[in-house]
Amino acid sequence: MDERRKAQRSRALKAGTISFNRDAAIDCRVRNLSNIGACLEVASHVGIPDNFMLLVSYDNLRQSCHVIWRSDTRMGVEFRAV
Repeated sequence: MDERRKAQRSRALKAGTISFNRDAAIDCRVRNLSNIGACLEVASHVGIPDNFMLLVSYDNLRQSCHVIWRSDTRMGVEFRAV
């Protein structure tokens, strides 16, 4: 399998929140992380927009994201400049 990532990702298992539309929030798990993106695990990707804010309180991370790929319970996101 060819590696298409631009940066090496480190394995992680951190609680996160997907935030969008001011009041909407969905819990997620950060499965791996790099300085340019992450893999997120969710119960369902239904209703999650292509662009949102990822919050990881453990790391004080607040990052704008764009979805690159989706599966039933996971999604790959690219970090965007705010």
